[in-house]
Amino acid sequence: MSDDRRWRRYRDHLCRVPGIGLDLDVSRMPFDDGFLDRMEPAMRRAYDAMEALERGAIANPDENRMVGHYWLRAPERAPTPEIAAAIAGARRAVAEFAAAVHAGRIRPPSAPRFRRALCIGIGGSALGPMFVADALGDPAADRMRIGFIDNTDPDGIARELAAPGEGLGETLCVVTSKSGGTPETRNGMLLAAAAYAAAGLDFPRHAAAVTMPGSRLDRQAAAEGWLARFPMFDWVGGRTSELSAVGLLPAALQGIDTEGMLAGAAACDEATRSRETRRNPAALLALMWHLASDGRGARDMVVLPYKDRLLLLGRYLQQLVMESLGKRLDLDGRVVEQGLTVYGNKGSTDQHAYVQQLRDGLPNFFAVFVRVLESGGAALEVEPGVTAGDYLHGFLLGTREALSENGRPSVTISVRRVDARTVGALIALFERAVGLYATLVRVNAYHQPGVEAGKRAAAAVLGLQRRAAAALSDEPRTAAEIARLIGTAGDAETVSLLLEHLAANGRAAVARPGGPSDAAYTRA
Repeated sequence: MSDDRRWRRYRDHLCRVPGIGLDLDVSRMPFDDGFLDRMEPAMRRAYDAMEALERGAIANPDENRMVGHYWLRAPERAPTPEIAAAIAGARRAVAEFAAAVHAGRIRPPSAPRFRRALCIGIGGSALGPMFVADALGDPAADRMRIGFIDNTDPDGIARELAAPGEGLGETLCVVTSKSGGTPETRNGMLLAAAAYAAAGLDFPRHAAAVTMPGSRLDRQAAAEGWLARFPMFDWVGGRTSELSAVGLLPAALQGIDTEGMLAGAAACDEATRSRETRRNPAALLALMWHLASDGRGARDMVVLPYKDRLLLLGRYLQQLVMESLGKRLDLDGRVVEQGLTVYGNKGSTDQHAYVQQLRDGLPNFFAVFVRVLESGGAALEVEPGVTAGDYLHGFLLGTREALSENGRPSVTISVRRVDARTVGALIALFERAVGLYATLVRVNAYHQPGVEAGKRAAAAVLGLQRRAAAALSDEPRTAAEIARLIGTAGDAETVSLLLEHLAANGRAAVARPGGPSDAAYTRA
């Protein structure tokens, strides 16, 4: 492509949204001049579906639920006064609680104030808050240090509980779970509570819950007298819950500008409601996903933010995009096996990681560059007329050009700076792009049957472990023998793996070492 044609294409297809300080450049995607017009009927259907969703239609038919994360930053658009009041009440409760904690009006029994917040959750109850905490945190200015327990790994939990700095006596635990029964979150809470008890501390006097009213966790927190309880709503899915109490409470405790995040998201929502596709960045983004992946996930999306503060954007988008779009069935019940794989690191680290393959290897991807104009930090010149920030920006433009030269497509999102308003806008941009794309490919973006299937399978495995452990005796037995004994001869492999795990943790004894067929186990 000639330089003149590339320049014209850039000017013709740059989507500039001054109200949110965001530009989207799709000129380096391989669409022809008629693509947007051909897709317009499908986009009109997507706009109709999005408008119905925001009015309160049942947009999650499998679970017979409304989908209302857009109301979180614009309660006045909620379909009922009750929902609007609930949103406003939750936001007010978060702000008042954080202010009271910062002022020492809500304090631990053995210290003048809480200095650290430890957030226990998983999936949408952790990835969004972690992204925001890293993107907007400032150790020199944060009101509280922030930490996360987001797995059921006892070693990882122990490391977080023993992190240097403020001790447990000055640590506020925020436990986030819609039902209270999510195993990873429940396990983290139980191990944290045990650590508090071992330190002679009363866990409820150091704990707050974010959960559905009336849930198991809500009832426990009420019965034990926890410091506070904040609501989750059944019309907000975990991966779209960052701008509910799920994400607002940790951010507020850390001292992040939550009102700025909400304002940025609301402004982006307003911009992406436009039915003029060429001026709607979420619509263009969804169309580029459709183009690049042939509308069936044929290529991966590589997220390349050139800013350390956006390191966790890729992890956050993995859940938002892949859990929303990775579906076996479409809305008509047909097997489609849809999805869009997401991975990413950060620039310019990716220069030394996988850009070599992106440029010269399998052409099975498209890139999403995130460009931040303001460098921040020191403006020291590392070479005459060149700062470290200039190098970072140069690496972005150079990598983009190197990919383009080799026929590798990309889009570029540009923002002025990483602040609360920008982060809120980015969250809203990708949320709406996911919703529009889901309509284009006719999948339910708001349920997660694969996740539920994984939970059921894990529960079955743990049931099998209990039976295998109960069958251990002083008589050495192989995994196959124990499997036959408990009536699961066809699952000797799983029994063998479970016994290896029990033995490694001192809960079974290896009476006779060997391979899977020969090793024999007894009671510990």
